[in-house]
Amino acid sequence: MPGKTILIGNSFLSIDLVEKIIHGNLKIALHPAAKNKIRRCRKFLEQKLKNDSSPIYGVNTGFGALHHVTISPSQIETLQHNLVRSHACGTGNVVRDDIVRLMLLIKINSLAQGYSGVRLQLVERLIYFFNNDILPVVFEEGSLGASGDLAPLAHFSLPLIGEGEVIFNGKRLNAIAAHKKLNISPLKLVSKEGLALLNGTQYMNACGIYLCMKAQKLLRAANRTAALSLDAFDCHTSPFDADLNALRKDKSQSAVANQISVLRKGSQTAARKKYHVQDPYSFRCIPQVHGASMAEISRLAEVMADEANAVTDNPVIFPGKNKIVSGGNFHGEKLAFALDFAAIAISELGSISERRIYLLLSGQRGLLPFLIHDAGLNSGFMIPQYTAAALASMNKQLCTPSSVDSIVSSNGQEDHVSMGANAANKALKVLANTERIISIELFTAAQAMEFRRPMKSSPVLEKLLHNLRKEIPFLKKDRLMKKEMEKALDFLHSYFAPDN
Repeated sequence: MPGKTILIGNSFLSIDLVEKIIHGNLKIALHPAAKNKIRRCRKFLEQKLKNDSSPIYGVNTGFGALHHVTISPSQIETLQHNLVRSHACGTGNVVRDDIVRLMLLIKINSLAQGYSGVRLQLVERLIYFFNNDILPVVFEEGSLGASGDLAPLAHFSLPLIGEGEVIFNGKRLNAIAAHKKLNISPLKLVSKEGLALLNGTQYMNACGIYLCMKAQKLLRAANRTAALSLDAFDCHTSPFDADLNALRKDKSQSAVANQISVLRKGSQTAARKKYHVQDPYSFRCIPQVHGASMAEISRLAEVMADEANAVTDNPVIFPGKNKIVSGGNFHGEKLAFALDFAAIAISELGSISERRIYLLLSGQRGLLPFLIHDAGLNSGFMIPQYTAAALASMNKQLCTPSSVDSIVSSNGQEDHVSMGANAANKALKVLANTERIISIELFTAAQAMEFRRPMKSSPVLEKLLHNLRKEIPFLKKDRLMKKEMEKALDFLHSYFAPDN
């Protein structure tokens, strides 16, 4: 799809389409119907302000606990600029570029629904940023996930008015320098625009979509790695029987069982006679655990897709019904729930993986202790398992739900918050940890399979082994394992695409 422009704002923006746009570096443009909706809403707001002096939250009033303060017509534009500046209080690490691109895309899609009262010019400038890969510098920490992601979205919005910083062509520039380089002028925000930019769930939503895309790939890696470990540990095929798994009435469980069966089809190690009656749970219960994780990740995708097509600022404007409604669509509770559960689900993929690593090193079923000759002189795979255990333990600590927490802000006006951004940040850390654990399992299982030779695994798994061996040779004696673990992680990131 190179060079293709995707029209947005008049149809459902699915996760699949988002992934095509982001990974394909596609351009976007507003659908003509979306342009009409934006113009109509803006015209309605301007007429309302001209003909009616009634207070409209955040348009001619202060914000949060200052909602009772009336702002004069001559100060309305200053109010919007002050809002962006004063709320840019983020801290911590800079948000990764691909998440900021997602923030741009879904903020554009939200404003394109035509309920926010912004000018078409503002949305078009956001599209210009997206299409030219001009990425505002945003910071991870500082959002309560209540009135939306105020601090992240304030940093996100600063470059529009010529303040803050951007990443452009791989370099971090102040916004004024970027504007000069691009030969464009900063925008002057008008009524409602600063508020429409800052109110919204686009940070936690972008993190959730990013998590979905990465977690689907991780599931694929986890299933293939588990299948290899099953062969390496000389495990039964019976726990993956279709009839057995169908009795659980769980589609995800059955899907995982079927995937494992397909992956092991033609495996000599799987087919050979077993002298043990059952396998440990970390092998036998892969369909039940991976399947449960799959279901939660699917649920996350549903929630995040709906949110990417939602209007989450405040107040919202209904030109056709002649009303402006102040409410709480920015509250991130459902996102916080979904992110918390997804973090737990992803953590469990790492937890069960670490147990399989441990057993592969145990010296059982004809495998050498720590999968190395001359154990004692060589430590082999002893310490990669320590690393996996440390990461699995960290994940358990990170999986305390953020969504059960709340803290009062804005002098009591914002007295219940979702902590959805904290849930997002934790979930991303859990994902990164789990990727490392599964890459260690892959590295370990590949070593164990060498002790099963001359027997072979299935054609699919032998292809996996062949490609991994191009990067990481069999460990005959101790070498620097840190380097090998990093190679395994790089392999996991590159290999487990849908066409492999």
